[in-house]
Amino acid sequence: MGKMKIKPGVVTGSQLQEVFEYCKSVPCAMPAVNVVGSNSINAAMQSAKEAGAPIIIQFSNGGGLFNAGKFLDNTDQKAAVAGSVAGAHHIRLLAEYYGVPVILHTDHCAKKIIKWVDGMLDAGEEFYKANGEPLFSSHMLDLSEESLEENLETSATYLERMAKIDMTLEIELGVTGGEEDGVDNSDVDSSRLYTQPEEVLAAYDKLHSIGSFTVAAAFGNTHGVYKPGNVKLRPIILKNSQDRIQADRGTGEKPLDLVFHGGSGSTEAEIKEGVSYGVVKMNIDTDTQWAFTHPIKEYMDANDGYLHSQIGNPEGADQPNKKKIDPRAWLHAGEKGIVARLVEAFDDLGSKDQFEF
Repeated sequence: MGKMKIKPGVVTGSQLQEVFEYCKSVPCAMPAVNVVGSNSINAAMQSAKEAGAPIIIQFSNGGGLFNAGKFLDNTDQKAAVAGSVAGAHHIRLLAEYYGVPVILHTDHCAKKIIKWVDGMLDAGEEFYKANGEPLFSSHMLDLSEESLEENLETSATYLERMAKIDMTLEIELGVTGGEEDGVDNSDVDSSRLYTQPEEVLAAYDKLHSIGSFTVAAAFGNTHGVYKPGNVKLRPIILKNSQDRIQADRGTGEKPLDLVFHGGSGSTEAEIKEGVSYGVVKMNIDTDTQWAFTHPIKEYMDANDGYLHSQIGNPEGADQPNKKKIDPRAWLHAGEKGIVARLVEAFDDLGSKDQFEF
């Protein structure tokens, strides 16, 4: 099979489904990086350029709010909506300059912040009227704190709305452990970290006739990075879920597009096993945060003598420090760190150089 050809820009609708199908056939997956502003956005797009594959760029609720500015009042999620929408337009404009395809996504949205997705869908519907495509490629609803019945009922309602503008829905079944972006599942019952195949089958039956969706099924994955042995992943759950639907509903192989949450710190073997079962997207956040911060820390340490004042450094009491204190110097060091880590992720996921654009 030849490499998949895809145009630069934001990937939506049927083209997105074609990308997922291609990924399952290779098999490979794409990293999904949480961004908080232009530095991480631009680094993500540069990594896609260097890796020769599409990148999934996603805003969490907190990331969208940070992009708007934490100075703003976020009553009714209005600032988080504005920051996420502004980021989407930034990405849409610059993706073509970078010459890369981008899947534009939003991460965990719990019931208590559902107005965030409501606001983005309002913006997406207006964008669709004007342009014939949605503003975002997809949104995620994380209703794993609710009953399975409520999770699927609400997801179906939103998918009906999203399908009308060619959007894809991501749902969560089971719980991703740990803490991220203000959502703390550190003390959740361990049984909820492992989704059962009958739950995935119920989701398939509820949603597949409505529109396109992906499933983040829990198989022990946890946000953050922990010492080896603390996180017990069971990727076989993903295979069992795919096999159950194929056997009970007479589908083809790998009927679901699966998502691997909590990818930071996972071993190469765990990643490859998940991808072999139909994972097309792996979230990576903690690793990229460290990849951004660590080079900046190194810069600060190496240039410490120049960073205590505007004038005066090891070269002389009257020497200016403007070049050293310019944020563009150390921010770009962080950007390069993100790029390097994401290119590594593309390689681990098998998607490096699998596309042409």
